[in-house]
Amino acid sequence: MPRQVAKRPQIGTDRVKLPTASVFDLPERLSAKTEPALVADDERHFAAIARRLEQVTAELSARLDAARKAPAGQGQRALDRDQEVHRLSARLRTLRRYSLDLCLGRIDAEGADGEPVYIGRLGLTDEDGGRLLLDWRTPAAAPFFAATHANPMGLASRRRYRWTRGRITDYWDEVFTADGFEGHAAALDDQSAFIASLGGARSARMRDVLGTIQADQDAIIRAGSRGALVVDGGPGTGKTVVALHRTAYLLYTDPRLDHRRGGVLFVGPHQPYLAYVSDVLPSLGEEGVQTCTLRDLVTEGPAAGVETDPRVARLKASKDLLNAVEAAVAFYERPPAKGMLVETHWSDVYLTPDDWAAAFEAAGPGTPHNEARELVWDELLTILAAKHDGDEDEDQVRAALRRNRELGAAFGRAWPLLEAADLVGDLWTVPAYLRRCAPWLTPQEITLLQRTQAQAWTVSDLPLLDAARQRLGDPDTERRRREAEAAAGRQEMDRVVEHLLESDDSEMRVMSMLRVHDLRDTLNDGLVTAETDPDQLAGPFAHIVVDEAQELTDAEWQMLLLRCPSRSFTIVGDRAQARHGFTESWTDRLERAGIEHISLASLSINYRTPEEVMAQAEPVIRAALPDANVPTSIRRGGVPVRHGRTAELDGILTDWLAEHADGIACVIGDPAFTATDRVRSLTPELAKGLEFDLVVLVDPDAFGDGIQGAVDRYVAMTRATGRLVILKTPV
Repeated sequence: MPRQVAKRPQIGTDRVKLPTASVFDLPERLSAKTEPALVADDERHFAAIARRLEQVTAELSARLDAARKAPAGQGQRALDRDQEVHRLSARLRTLRRYSLDLCLGRIDAEGADGEPVYIGRLGLTDEDGGRLLLDWRTPAAAPFFAATHANPMGLASRRRYRWTRGRITDYWDEVFTADGFEGHAAALDDQSAFIASLGGARSARMRDVLGTIQADQDAIIRAGSRGALVVDGGPGTGKTVVALHRTAYLLYTDPRLDHRRGGVLFVGPHQPYLAYVSDVLPSLGEEGVQTCTLRDLVTEGPAAGVETDPRVARLKASKDLLNAVEAAVAFYERPPAKGMLVETHWSDVYLTPDDWAAAFEAAGPGTPHNEARELVWDELLTILAAKHDGDEDEDQVRAALRRNRELGAAFGRAWPLLEAADLVGDLWTVPAYLRRCAPWLTPQEITLLQRTQAQAWTVSDLPLLDAARQRLGDPDTERRRREAEAAAGRQEMDRVVEHLLESDDSEMRVMSMLRVHDLRDTLNDGLVTAETDPDQLAGPFAHIVVDEAQELTDAEWQMLLLRCPSRSFTIVGDRAQARHGFTESWTDRLERAGIEHISLASLSINYRTPEEVMAQAEPVIRAALPDANVPTSIRRGGVPVRHGRTAELDGILTDWLAEHADGIACVIGDPAFTATDRVRSLTPELAKGLEFDLVVLVDPDAFGDGIQGAVDRYVAMTRATGRLVILKTPV
């Protein structure tokens, strides 16, 4: 740990006068650190920043007003206007949110006589283009985070500020050169800004810790975006911090990740986690990042239940079962084996099986089923019009063919519109259909996967629903078909089911029929494409960041791979926190899921959890996973872990709230406890990724046996940044 000192800058007689109101507001015990010789440079620089911020804010406000008043226009012009309004609004929000505390700290180069370089959340220049703040993401700012005694990276010293409501309430200087103490005065405390920040009270939202990023974390944040980078680390190692800051860094530095090229998707484990970290990316200058959970990727996700049968969950976790979706769709893309006579006003045209096959080939590989439908229909009309023997105009013939009800009904049966929910639901309720689409399954597995309610969705169904929706495409592009076509499509589905059930000798042969979407709208002579808002989570994205990635199944990884053609990922997790076990290496697991070009980075220092808590948490996880990657805590909290009875819960919380005006507590494991503004009530699973000043663990033995129970106890215990209390009900 670098020794803490306060630098004494060289003050010249030609310097600008200090601001009359000092930015430094240190407590009395640190009053020596406000000596003018120590802070004069900073005061002058902050005064310049304040003046410039006032100017820039006024300029941005004027430009934003002008952009909003400008005519919207159409097409690209309207898009450019909207993007400019969004960009200006985001910049203004950041400036108004922070003001002077945009400045994180400063660095002084070794042997340099020039001015110090001030590091900011954003870059800022004065009216003449002189640099006031250097954006933290630029290469020149890297030493502010990465310099150590072993590798000072050309620095003589580094200063970090602690801001409170726009005032500096402490700062720390670190000197890296052997003769650097000359002209310096020792600080009054021996803790760095980072260590001092660890004991601060938590809040309902995660604070960004940009000013205290450590060298091991910074190296990962600044790693390139090609391929998949796995960040492996135990509790408290800053995995989430790295994931969030890396997101902002990559968006700033890598043009391939620009929003116009897909941008970045950030995937978290659950909604409480996303709410907790929601303020961090805007504080880092990035507001356009899409954030979600895996549930959010699928319409049915938020309401989906848990798969109660672990055998079913294991079957659906395999990416092999997703192949059944392709087979299920292909079942409805087979050209008819029989021809038909098509009547027109002028002559009759015979449509042969070869004509059907040629029309079906118009749907190229990879074209979504529902979106390819118009291509097939158009090719079919072209084939028939070419076979028409007469002097009529081709457009006339095509129009007449479009209006032919028998042809429309036949095409509706041959290439029906399909809904993802119907397609997947049929797999779970018609065993003959599942057997046809997944012939590798055993009879016992087919029976196991069947259920009475086709669309009683579980989390394990989501990858299949997502794959089906991606493969089928948007049915709204074809909703304007004739009403008779819908009936024809349903009749064809019924015929298929009757055939399958007749040949089905299973015990579940009386399950529900195959379904096709009820085509509610009709199509006039020309196709009218419905304009719908694009699904913002459908992708493709240029880069995807996944936190708590150890929980994803192979099937769930396919949901993300579908959205990231570049295969550029940041994958953050801890194998020891996988609730269902993680015996493979990261490389083996990810390669099996379909991810290549994998690099690994490890975080092994626990910055968050006090030694006292880790001393009791470590044996809990090692009992189930002897080789668990348990990180080393670097601080003591000074408060031992308390054990007691569940009857003490209310008293413990009352006493803690009375003693602490700030901070957040959490009760984990007591569903009967009602949460308040400062005391959360969560399950171990929903507590993952979060942190609290006080954690009260209620009856942890009830979390279960085996790996899942051990992981839940380990995760719950390591949420504490200050105190841990473990309560048990007397037997």
